Amino acid sequence: MPIRNRFAELQAEIAEWRQDFHRNPELLYDVHRTAGKVAEKLREFGVDEVIEGVGRTGVVAVIKGRTDTSGKVIGLRADMDALPINEITGLDYASQTPGKMHACGHDGHTAILLGTAKYLAETRNFDGTAIMIFQPAEEGGAGGLAMCEDGMLEKWNIQEVYGLHNAPGLPVGTFAMRKGPTMASADQFDVIIKGKGGHAARPQLAIDPVVTAGHVIVALQSIASRNIDPVKEVVVSICTLRSDSEAHNVIPMSVKLRGTIRTLDPEVREQVEPRFRAIVENTCAAFGAEAEIDYERGYPVLVNHDDNIDFAADAARAVSAEVDVNAPARLGGEDFAYLLERRPGAYISLGNGDSAPLHHPEYNFNDDAIPAGCSWFAEMVERRMPAA
Repeated sequence: MPIRNRFAELQAEIAEWRQDFHRNPELLYDVHRTAGKVAEKLREFGVDEVIEGVGRTGVVAVIKGRTDTSGKVIGLRADMDALPINEITGLDYASQTPGKMHACGHDGHTAILLGTAKYLAETRNFDGTAIMIFQPAEEGGAGGLAMCEDGMLEKWNIQEVYGLHNAPGLPVGTFAMRKGPTMASADQFDVIIKGKGGHAARPQLAIDPVVTAGHVIVALQSIASRNIDPVKEVVVSICTLRSDSEAHNVIPMSVKLRGTIRTLDPEVREQVEPRFRAIVENTCAAFGAEAEIDYERGYPVLVNHDDNIDFAADAARAVSAEVDVNAPARLGGEDFAYLLERRPGAYISLGNGDSAPLHHPEYNFNDDAIPAGCSWFAEMVERRMPAA
């Protein structure tokens, strides 16, 4: 694997940073320690500018090339937040905070981008400006949107954006990507079905929200099977069903359903919500119950730009002999989608080897993936803004 020698030399140091982040996980926007460490390192590297507090707790660093005749500005992004999970890896650098864990590898992404920043600040072998974006709150907090709404893209004139995510099961040092829709929109809902409680032995005197909920759950699956083009992807998952009673002989007053809806097509996304509301409301009405619906739009579909995936693939081939440009789309959500709605760019996968899956209490980022990730980021900068 033709990784850059400098990153091979830096791997142990970058791994130390990564393991420190792993030991001290923080959630959503409450990433003050992590962001502080990131800003401290960036200043040590001698980058041209470090700006904290972008999108509440994000960090932006500016690194100028030896020349700037092109006027190009490329943004590279890493996420910093962890997950509310109890770690069971048994590692000597395992989380020291109960209930919090880097179970998605954002510690690795942050360390990789820091390593890239160190290298770029040393070499500056490009013509233009590289912007390092360290983002909070990817795990459900829309930190990418917050940084965009804080004017990040306009303030630093970012013209293209690139990011990566580690991929368990993909061999270390390999890359995977695809053009077009790559990760799903992630909407969520809460539905409260209100009936009329009563004794379980006299159901005729009650309006049973449990039976109603059962019919609602089954009917909602007709969205995928009967309302949406069969060749297009949509998933309607009801993940929680809870009544206001735990008794064996009581028909409850209400039942709460919670779940998520995923699709890879913005038009399908627009079709699903009205059908969801109609099915829930009308099914409840048929049973004499009422429905309260809280339907929340989450991350949009992540759509990779064709030309930028070509650029990303060329850079990956300079780093690895194994580059898959026809990787399957995934129905996980990712708020890098907000950046790609506003700027051309690409989001790719970096092999993490045979590790536990993402969001699992035994997951750990593979430090052997660091040189490849750093090399790819550096290649993107130097290829998109070649030295004059």
